Amino acid sequence: MTTNTTSPQAGARRRQRGSLTSGAITRRNTRNGLLFISPNFIGFILLTLVPVLSLFYIGFSQWNAFGDPVFNGLDNWKRLVGDNMFWRALWNTCYYAIVHIPLTLAIAFALAVLLNSKLKFRSFFRTVAFFPYITSIVAVAQVWSMLFDQHGVINQFIGWLVEDPPAWLGSTSWAMPAVIIVATWKEAGYYMILLLAGLQTIPSELYEAASIDGANGWQKFWRITVPSMRPTLFFVLVMLSVGSFKILDLVLVMTSGGPGSSTLVLAQYVYQVAFERYDFGYSSTVALVLFLICMIVTLIQFWYNNRKEK
Repeated sequence: MTTNTTSPQAGARRRQRGSLTSGAITRRNTRNGLLFISPNFIGFILLTLVPVLSLFYIGFSQWNAFGDPVFNGLDNWKRLVGDNMFWRALWNTCYYAIVHIPLTLAIAFALAVLLNSKLKFRSFFRTVAFFPYITSIVAVAQVWSMLFDQHGVINQFIGWLVEDPPAWLGSTSWAMPAVIIVATWKEAGYYMILLLAGLQTIPSELYEAASIDGANGWQKFWRITVPSMRPTLFFVLVMLSVGSFKILDLVLVMTSGGPGSSTLVLAQYVYQVAFERYDFGYSSTVALVLFLICMIVTLIQFWYNNRKEK
């Protein structure tokens, strides 16, 4: 009798203890999780978020890194309008992005489709295609500079076809195409790996059903592969676009913006204005322009992708 009256009370106490224990475990896991990710967040706030937010104020001020920035309204933006070097860098950046983005995407996608087929030694070829991405940018620039020399290997081959091969890095017309070729060669393997991962998520049953319906390889590619790869292609396109507009290291090492200003890009111009002229206010304004370009291009890509998904 005693047992029957106390058992429900004991059960309630056990449930209460269990509930408290579960709550304590949840709080402990939350605390541990926050402690685990806090170094990354603190680093992000100090090294990324605070400088970016500061950029929005410094871009509207005059500052040479000494003393406090002096707010000057839209003076820096008016200065941009008459700055020929800024427009030259903007044109070169757009030129690089417009050619480099579709070229790299097409080559990376073609490589991914080829290396996703039943090709012999495909693991070896995947490694070979990815190898340029992990190679030092300085080594890449030095080797390609020798290849693009007036009397280099590339011009020796071209000399068999035309009488006057281009001077490549010594020519204001051919320096940017040379940079684009090297950038495409270096980055195509990385994006190929991303696209290859996307290709391997497409169910093979779709291709088998298409084969039964009599579809050829080209029809399978356009009707199955491309639509199924849209999320991966969108991700690669966004990453490739942002990276193309921010190009700096390869240009800096390979041509340093020359000859003349034929390969000067916006990121390099930001560096020159900030650390060679010590005009950090105007440099921040140019950096804001680069930021707005990247944001607008990304928003357009998101809008187009969402429209296609509806």
